[in-house]
This record gives sequence, structure tokens and C-alpha cells, in this order.
Amino acid sequence: MREYKMRRGEYLEERVEDVEGFVESHFGPVTTTEPYNDTELLVVEEPDNPVFDRVVAGRVEYSSKKDRIALDIEERPAEDVIAEGEFEAAEEAVSLKNDFLEGATGRDAKARRESMKRDVEDDETPDSVA
Repeated sequence: MREYKMRRGEYLEERVEDVEGFVESHFGPVTTTEPYNDTELLVVEEPDNPVFDRVVAGRVEYSSKKDRIALDIEERPAEDVIAEGEFEAAEEAVSLKNDFLEGATGRDAKARRESMKRDVEDDETPDSVA
């Protein structure tokens, strides 16, 4: 499960008022929920796009910092998708994921990668270094 931060100065509730509707518009009908970090995430067991096997997404709330959007997508093996000739669905899958995350966070793929890179670098800094 990956959690994505909002753009500086923005909040998830300002960008996405109805998280369930937002998830459904990108991936398909929500069928259940599952617990994650003291919250319930939405689960789409049969996503509209045939490349996705299962999608788990939703708001992760924190008392000491801004809420984040969590997303976990289980995809079918690329060999299966190619064998079935689902090339357009594969292209659409990438767009769906990026549109969902950009709509929720206000950050494009490049900005999200750079942010995650900085987070990893910060985690690797020894405690004795200031």
C-alpha cells in the first residue's frame, strides 16, 4: 500500500469531497472495505479495467499531519494482458492510475516520484547527521 501526499498548501478534502464517488468514477463500483492504519479503505473487487484484478483506495487520516490518499492496485500479469490483446486497456490503466492520483493530490507523476525520492533520502539519513 502506498500513501500519497497532497501538494503543499492543499488538503485532500478540498480536492476530493466524495472519496467513494471518486474511486468509483476511476475504477468501478466499491464492493467492500478493509482496515488499514485505523481507517477503512474502499475495495473494488472487480474493476472496470480488465488489467486490474483488485483496487484498494481511500483516505488515510492522521491527527498530527495532513490526510493522505492510499492506493494499492493488484494487476494481472503483463503476459496475460498481452496474450488477450488488451493493449488499449493496458494504456488506459496507466492513465486511470495517474489521473486518479493527480486529481487527488494535485501532483503529476514526476512530482510524486520526486517527493517519494526525497522521503526515502530523508529516511536514510543517520540520526547523528543534522
